[in-house]
Amino acid sequence: MPRPVSRRELVRRLRALGWEGPFPGGKHEAMRQSFTGIKVPLPNPHRGDLDWSLVKRILGQAGISREEWDQAGE
Repeated sequence: MPRPVSRRELVRRLRALGWEGPFPGGKHEAMRQSFTGIKVPLPNPHRGDLDWSLVKRILGQAGISREEWDQAGE
């Protein structure tokens, strides 16, 4: 089972995959993919590490596969 991920690590890997941000929004900040315009909300930064199940849902909204996620961490 994958380990929890910090919000900082989530933002770093999304940027490595071509996402921009985070940008302020309504209740949550969001990141945007520059060439498609897809926006993905980010959890609030003051809650500690993110459970893998939440990260998996965020990656699903972003259209990022597990392989792409792993490659961005290298």
